[in-house]
Amino acid sequence: MLSSTIVSVALPQIVGALEGTQSQYTWVVTAALLASTASTPIWGKLADLFDKKRLLQLSIVLFVLSSLLCGFAQTTGQLIAFRVVQGLGMGASQVLVQVIIASLVSPKERGRLNGHIGAVMAVATVGGPLIGGLLADLPGLGWRWCFLVGVPFMLIALVVLSRTLELPDVRRPDTRVDYAGATLIASGVGLLLLWVTFVGDGFAWISWQSGAMVGGSVLLLSLAVWVESRVAQPVVPLHLVMRRETAIAILASAAVGMAMFGGAVFLGQYFQLARGYAPTEAGLLTAPLMLGTMVSATVSGRMVSRSGRVKPYVVTGMVLLTLGFLVLSTVDENTSLAIVCGGMLLMGFGVGMSMQNLVLVVQNSVPLRDIGAASGTVTFFRTLGGTMGVSVLGAFLANRVASNTAEGLSAAGAGPTAGGESAGTLDLEGMPPFLREIVEGAYGSATGDLFLVATAIAVFGLATSLFLPRVRLRDSVDLPSEAAPRESAAGAARDNREPAAD
Repeated sequence: MLSSTIVSVALPQIVGALEGTQSQYTWVVTAALLASTASTPIWGKLADLFDKKRLLQLSIVLFVLSSLLCGFAQTTGQLIAFRVVQGLGMGASQVLVQVIIASLVSPKERGRLNGHIGAVMAVATVGGPLIGGLLADLPGLGWRWCFLVGVPFMLIALVVLSRTLELPDVRRPDTRVDYAGATLIASGVGLLLLWVTFVGDGFAWISWQSGAMVGGSVLLLSLAVWVESRVAQPVVPLHLVMRRETAIAILASAAVGMAMFGGAVFLGQYFQLARGYAPTEAGLLTAPLMLGTMVSATVSGRMVSRSGRVKPYVVTGMVLLTLGFLVLSTVDENTSLAIVCGGMLLMGFGVGMSMQNLVLVVQNSVPLRDIGAASGTVTFFRTLGGTMGVSVLGAFLANRVASNTAEGLSAAGAGPTAGGESAGTLDLEGMPPFLREIVEGAYGSATGDLFLVATAIAVFGLATSLFLPRVRLRDSVDLPSEAAPRESAAGAARDNREPAAD
């Protein structure tokens, strides 16, 4: 989380220094999210097969190496490629932390722990933008340290986990990883994201390119569904997805994922490109979003553990998330900062109250032997929602900025090519003053339009969450019907090992 939020604020400077474009800006984020999305269910399935501790250690090493590569990238293309590798480590961390906790404590107790995790994530996101902006502004350091600064933290985590983490061995030796399904899902989603990124710019909405990419994506995803319905142990179990609790949690998680990733990415860009703030200042201005997440995650986590009820907090969170998006849909380059901060605070409250609790709903309904696949499934769809959200909203923003810039140039009496190619980059410092003012206005109004689209998605997530069953979290680590046979088997094994009494 620290690495993600550090990058979010510094991205305009990073992409500008590497001479990237708005589309590449989006892909610096979505490349990591796509790799994380595709790998998350595989990591969840591997957690049912191999040692969870070793897998978590492997993910940390993978993340450290990829962070070093990102820090030394020389082009935007290299950075995007290295971010793909970094996303593999991200996907592992997201699901393995949930799986490990689920194997140690009951869902009811897990609510309190998830509140602590949400608070830690929020503290990282509160400090991330500020640290990232500071590193990007400080002479002698620069934006490359945004990727390198997280390495010491990960190394410390690796040492502590290696020395202290002890887990019960609940592996299933008969588990098989569905690599065919994972490949089809990743390919189908990736092709769809490529279409969303380039349509309307590289080619028309109605064209042979659009037909080929959308048709190919639909074909690949249809094949993925067919494979998942045939294999014995699918990477995304359809019987879990079709359950009421899981299906509703998945749809709501997609909206939360879009808020969590899209908010951090595009708000940081708004403050820098539309308002003219330095990266450090932009980091400070995004603090209300992270503060709201930290407070609501901690408080709601404790209340969930105390009451055992989840739905009231999820629905309330979705209401606050929708209101936050609605407030942010009114912004432009001249909007009062008090209004912008109020919208971010509401958005943060919504994310904190709903994100971790939706995972709890799914984990509470499955036996311990399926906890890896279940956690991987809900995290997969949440990250997929974030990936799709960033891609769709990024493409929408790029098109709106281009349109608004052309209108601004026309209104100023200049031709559409008056700014040359500089209007298509994020390097505001290199623009003529008149063009910079037009581009800042274009980003300001386009950001409001972007959050109006996000509001519609949040309304859908809210409507979906209303159908969530009124589940009560169980007190046992495993479902009672599943735990009893295992305990009986363990007792029989102990009796067989014990010598007969004299």
